Amino acid sequence: QVQLVESGGGLVQPGGSLRLSCVASGFTFSSAIMTWYRQAPGKERELVASITGFSGSYADDVKGRGTISRDNAKNTVYLQIDSLKPEDTAVYYCNARVLFWTSGWHDYWGQGTQVTVSS
Repeated sequence: QVQLVESGGGLVQPGGSLRLSCVASGFTFSSAIMTWYRQAPGKERELVASITGFSGSYADDVKGRGTISRDNAKNTVYLQIDSLKPEDTAVYYCNARVLFWTSGWHDYWGQGTQVTVSS
């Protein structure tokens, strides 16, 4: 079955950097659209960055600070965010959008990893 396992979260000081990883299994990773979302307390889940093939796109508030990348040999997608701000504090989720020829697009989610930016 499909599994997405995130790691790399933790407590980071403002101005620092972090790199999140999401290891995927159960589908053809190289053809999936991989996206990082985040959800802060009391807020809706929001898109952070997405990668289709090797082309990434970013939400405005991480543009210039974030880098999404993938290693198809390792079935892993990464998200690096530099110059972290307290408002980056959230649970970060990995999402895979996978096309099955018999049933169309399906979305899968990881369990999330907490990122806290605080001094």
